[in-house]
Amino acid sequence: MNPLPVSEAELHAYVDGLLPESRCAEIECYLSAHPEEAVRVRIYREQKQAIRTLFGPVLDETIPDRLIDAARMPPTATSARAQQPRWLPSRSLLRVAASVAIALIGAAAGWLGRGAIQQAPLMAQAPDARPMPAADTASLPRRAAIAHVVYSPDVKRPVELEADQEDQLVAWLSRRLGAQVKPPKLGSVGYELIGGRLLPGASGPVAQFMYHDVTGQRLTLYVTNENAANKDTGFRFAQEGPVNVFYWIDGKFGYALSAGIDRGELARVATAVYAQLQSR
Repeated sequence: MNPLPVSEAELHAYVDGLLPESRCAEIECYLSAHPEEAVRVRIYREQKQAIRTLFGPVLDETIPDRLIDAARMPPTATSARAQQPRWLPSRSLLRVAASVAIALIGAAAGWLGRGAIQQAPLMAQAPDARPMPAADTASLPRRAAIAHVVYSPDVKRPVELEADQEDQLVAWLSRRLGAQVKPPKLGSVGYELIGGRLLPGASGPVAQFMYHDVTGQRLTLYVTNENAANKDTGFRFAQEGPVNVFYWIDGKFGYALSAGIDRGELARVATAVYAQLQSR
């Protein structure tokens, strides 16, 4: 395979607007001659926007004074002060640092949540939904949505093991989660398994299964066994930025089905997933 004249790093820099105009023009010429790469760039842009939609509100939060104080040097004698760096972090600089950190963490799908966000009104629950403990309310659908927007747009490697390696995938994920984990069959509702991967959770491993329909629309099923203390088994809906999520608890397992499709269509698939898992 011939090497690409444009590197992967340059494609990402192009999407982020970090390249000089001359190089951007060269990349645009390259993309016009390589439509498959142009599709990949479009998906990167959509992924970036989805992550920004999810995390953008964090940038508007007030930075606590204790963080400002911790970032500044303590007052010292005049002679010692002369040897200190001449700059001190301002609120604007800390805000820039926060935006960089959010982008990096979002790309890694490892954002662990904070108390302020756990308390934010992020949920759009069904009218008959009963309240769940705060940590589960903010954590399960949000983590599932983040994992969805990070991995589902990937063209070349959306999963670690593909559907033709399902037996190996099931054995691997079951061993890591310490319990039998198997992807539901969703052909009856128009979705086929692409494959799956292992993800980091709040306190242990998490499984993600990915599906697609004939149009290429993707949805993901996020499976965690970090819910042993939660006995509430209600079936719930959440909207996390551009992603709709149906989620529920079954014993020690938590399940979250995520997709960028309308609520009614996702409910149809989620009902099939729920029924199939209940029958096992």
